[in-house]
Amino acid sequence: MNVEGEQRAETKGWRKGLNKVGNWLAQKDNDNWLKDIRGNLSLVATVIATITFQSALNPPGGVRPPQETGVVACSEGMNPCPGESVLAYSMAEDYRRFLICNTICFISSSAVCLWLVSGLTLSNRFFNWLLSIGMCVTISSLALTYMYGAQMVTANPVWTTSISMFGIVILVWLALLGVVVVVHSLRLFVWILAKLIGKPKQ
Repeated sequence: MNVEGEQRAETKGWRKGLNKVGNWLAQKDNDNWLKDIRGNLSLVATVIATITFQSALNPPGGVRPPQETGVVACSEGMNPCPGESVLAYSMAEDYRRFLICNTICFISSSAVCLWLVSGLTLSNRFFNWLLSIGMCVTISSLALTYMYGAQMVTANPVWTTSISMFGIVILVWLALLGVVVVVHSLRLFVWILAKLIGKPKQ
């Protein structure tokens, strides 16, 4: 009897643990968390959009100033022209990667802002998942923008000694990002599965 009682207790313990995990994945205990942080999320997305906008107009390394005569016209063979980024010519490939990441960050943060101020519902789990993934893309592209920008304006001797540190930071960031994406995707999967199982048969 004691053995059977221990087995039953162990089974109940496993079921209780699985139920807690299921409730956590389904967000039953905190289903309105995104509504609670809607204002803060909108503020963060707005600040990021502002930063990336300024980074595009005031790129790392600055722009070529007008000629001493005040003429801003671009003559043949003048690279870069007045008002254009200096590093876009001297470090074209690095600047291209910087511009791509900066543009992705600006568009994704602007999309998050548009979604939050549109007044659309946040009660749908699929839309919450899209919003969370959008913020992951925004923050990840912002981190890459910083890395490429720092690379272009940092002297090679200093940058060479910092590559290993950046590599470790990127690996840690990818691991954290992977955990967040997997958790949110699992929650979406659990929600879809619950909808399908709970759907009444015709």
